Amino acid sequence: MRYPIQILSIIFLFSIVRSSVFAQQKDLLTLEQIYTSNEFRQERLQPIQWIENGAAYVTVENGNELARWDSKSLEKSIFMPGSALQSNGQHIQIESFSLSDDGSKVLIFTNSSRVWRSNTKGDYYVYDLESKNLKQLGKGFQPSSLMFAKFSADNSKVAYVHKFNLYIEDFETGTVSQLTTDGTDKIINGTFDWAYEEEFGKRDGFAWSPDAEHIAFWQIDASKIGTFYMINNTDSVYSKPIPLQYPKVGDEPAGAKIGLIDMASQKTKWIPIPGGEKENYLPGMQWINEDMLLIQQMNRQQNELTIWTYKPSSEVLKKIYVETEETWVDLAYPDLSRYGWSDNSLPLVDDGKAFLRMTENDGWRHIYKVEIATGNNTLITPGEFDVASFGGLSEKEVFFIASPDNATQRYLYATDLAGKGKLRRVTPEAFEGVNTYDIAPNGQIAIHNHQSTTEPLTTRLVSLQKHETVKMLVENEAYKAKLASLKTPDIKFTTVTTSEGVTMDARVIYPVDFDESKKYPVLFHVYGEPWSTVATDTQVGLYNIMLAQKGYFIIDMDNRGTPTLKGSDWRKSIYRKVGVINAQDQGLAAKELLKLPYLDESRVAVWGWSGGGSMTLNLMFKFPEVYQTGMSVAAVSNQLIYDNIYQERYMGLPQENMEDFVRGSPITYAKNLEGNLLIVHGTGDDNVHYQGAEMLMNELIRHNKQFQMMPYPNRSHGIYEGAGTSLHLYTLLTNYLMNHTPVN
Repeated sequence: MRYPIQILSIIFLFSIVRSSVFAQQKDLLTLEQIYTSNEFRQERLQPIQWIENGAAYVTVENGNELARWDSKSLEKSIFMPGSALQSNGQHIQIESFSLSDDGSKVLIFTNSSRVWRSNTKGDYYVYDLESKNLKQLGKGFQPSSLMFAKFSADNSKVAYVHKFNLYIEDFETGTVSQLTTDGTDKIINGTFDWAYEEEFGKRDGFAWSPDAEHIAFWQIDASKIGTFYMINNTDSVYSKPIPLQYPKVGDEPAGAKIGLIDMASQKTKWIPIPGGEKENYLPGMQWINEDMLLIQQMNRQQNELTIWTYKPSSEVLKKIYVETEETWVDLAYPDLSRYGWSDNSLPLVDDGKAFLRMTENDGWRHIYKVEIATGNNTLITPGEFDVASFGGLSEKEVFFIASPDNATQRYLYATDLAGKGKLRRVTPEAFEGVNTYDIAPNGQIAIHNHQSTTEPLTTRLVSLQKHETVKMLVENEAYKAKLASLKTPDIKFTTVTTSEGVTMDARVIYPVDFDESKKYPVLFHVYGEPWSTVATDTQVGLYNIMLAQKGYFIIDMDNRGTPTLKGSDWRKSIYRKVGVINAQDQGLAAKELLKLPYLDESRVAVWGWSGGGSMTLNLMFKFPEVYQTGMSVAAVSNQLIYDNIYQERYMGLPQENMEDFVRGSPITYAKNLEGNLLIVHGTGDDNVHYQGAEMLMNELIRHNKQFQMMPYPNRSHGIYEGAGTSLHLYTLLTNYLMNHTPVN
């Protein structure tokens, strides 16, 4: 069939236009690309374990084998072949692993199930590297029911937790012995309740002594903790209540004590720590030698930390260190440079005769060395700057992360352990941005991670003496190439000074193809509480890139009270003022930024998650003249319904200062809503309960304030469970933003 020349011309033009549109679309992100495909997947290093004091490391490869890498020669050898990991003809996938002290056995964790935030319950196998034998532990128990298995130092036994009781299993005889018998969901041995895990980072609750003659363990008495019920409405025609032990703010904490099991007699003695089991917390315990424990105790107000030593041989308990604050004492200081979930252990130095402790008593966060025998302390990191996190140790130096000149970045530093040395920066200037390290026990080599707003994550093995790259481990070249194919925004850092004289860091993501003569809509992304920061020199997520491609400014700012490296007064000023000074700082800073001629004051949105969801609510209610649209995800609407450890740490006890809790809660100001508000919450959120969303809805209804609500059935605080959830959530947020804060 032949076409007239005019029609052929039209078809040709249409083809050019279609090709042009297609080319334009290829360099623009879609939600499906971000949340349903692996197109932009980044590489990450598998977890490693240092062995031989750092001379080598072991890592998981192909899911079910362990490889040994020599730290100097980079020679690879098979440490444990995948063919060895088979049970009933099925391959065993390695989720995590640990080695016996003598390196002769490997403990494999697999088939895990979730307990609160993490998969800490599962099956354990022991592989003997000499005999090549594989053995499952606790075969008499139901599958996926063991927790925190670990070798004894003499390599003869493994201890683990099953259904809130401690057990030991003998390798030679296969005998399983039950060490505690009173464990229930109320009396918890060897692990922790919800609040201890969430707020003190406590999961693994027992430790062998270095001579394998004792096991020290926590017992948590949660018998008086109130039960909060979540409701599952979707898995049956009848609703099912999901009980959760959860101590609300103002409620009595769970009791905690530490027991010592003698392996010879298998009898337990309780360490007589004074002060009351429910009037104090026990957030830290560790062996420092075969006859001494180091125990951390904190009062309920969390403004006094006491450190004790206990000698099992003499049963002598000795107070060696006390630290007090008018606000609160931090244990594991929150910072973006910290690795994983802390166990609150104190780094030991000087052959176990001293420990390191970070404190803020002189206006900055510094590392002190504390002598165990005398309690005398020495300042290791003098100067007017904050230590962000502890890094590691060499023979004579302590490594730590800091950034004295730029709170949005992080670098590795070192100084003499004697407290007399000169501060030296270890991270080269070429690695501008945020740097984190996993330093080998010998302090000579490390895994170094680097990222910035302009550089995706890269990982390398480095020699620390001159910070020389031994081997690139993760380069993310494929991800960089994918990013390079996109239209990407400019990202700049600035500072904003409010009308009250508070100067805040701000990270500004510009719209793609920014034109200074135009007006653009603005999306403020907020957090603002003492647990996290947002204005950091880290890689920007694909969702933000997509919004910038659509024509939005995205702005992150860190107010007073956030854990930025600006001194103790900055961080501690939020005490008893959560929801007050942080919202005030954000609102006033937004007003200053919106004076820029290319930001459209009539198209301003704000969104955040968790504490950022609470901040979003406060800003919508307190600054209706600034923000027209808010998207609040998983927010604490009422501070009186959150957990006691977190809320009392930063706000005090409601029995003593109820007015501060009322003043800081968004629900107090719900009657002031004027703009567009979207409330999003998972009904299965065990952290920030869905209850808070319904309380807020009731208050908004009472004042005839219109809003939109999206509950996610049975989803937790992260709202990610279930097929299609992430795509649905971000489609919801994007559509709401574009409908109410449109791009012209």
